[in-house]
Amino acid sequence: MLAGHFSTALIANKQSYPKGTFLYFLIASQLQDLLWFLLHYLGIEVTEPSDVFNATLNNMTANMLFSHDLLPQMFWLILVFAFGRLYFKSAKIGLIGSAIVAGHFILDFFSGYPHHVFGEDSSSIGLGLYISNVYSAIAIEAVFCIVVLWYFFSQEVKEGVHRSTVNKIAIIGLFIFGIGFMLTIATTSFREWFSIPNFNLAFNSNVPTLIITYFGMIFYLNYFVRNNR
Repeated sequence: MLAGHFSTALIANKQSYPKGTFLYFLIASQLQDLLWFLLHYLGIEVTEPSDVFNATLNNMTANMLFSHDLLPQMFWLILVFAFGRLYFKSAKIGLIGSAIVAGHFILDFFSGYPHHVFGEDSSSIGLGLYISNVYSAIAIEAVFCIVVLWYFFSQEVKEGVHRSTVNKIAIIGLFIFGIGFMLTIATTSFREWFSIPNFNLAFNSNVPTLIITYFGMIFYLNYFVRNNR
């Protein structure tokens, strides 16, 4: 859920929360994926294909043992709660952060890669639609984003927060980009789309591209949500 996970942070956003909480919620919403990138470079959750030009949602593979499997989630939930409780001095914020982390796992059940209890030899958890029916997965994600954005903007109006049209378009635009990007690479790689010849870049280009995309979206959304002019 490239776009869908980001939208869960919008639900938690409140103008009355201390500065920095929305960035905390955004990182919590994508914690498992950020851990996946780190573990890829540690050689623990190696992601294929390594070439970004060959990658599609449908053909990407990784044994996401520690980042996405069920049992390790208990540790990440506690860690996120502890950070929120200690840094913001609020058990409520810590609990919301943990709920968002749990939400990532739940949303992956409906739209994402197949995960397991702990390891590929254990029971599978989730529909695994990125593999079995990627366009259904994207449709689920798109509907989820629309519902969350509607809820976010309607709640802000009730709380007396009035955003400019430009600001609203900037926020909505990120989710349109996310869904559009996924549709573009659902089953067809950039190499196929643009007839890019095979060449060796001498380094893994897939995960760095994902890292740039994720962090770019995190800071973009943080800026435009916090800036309601």
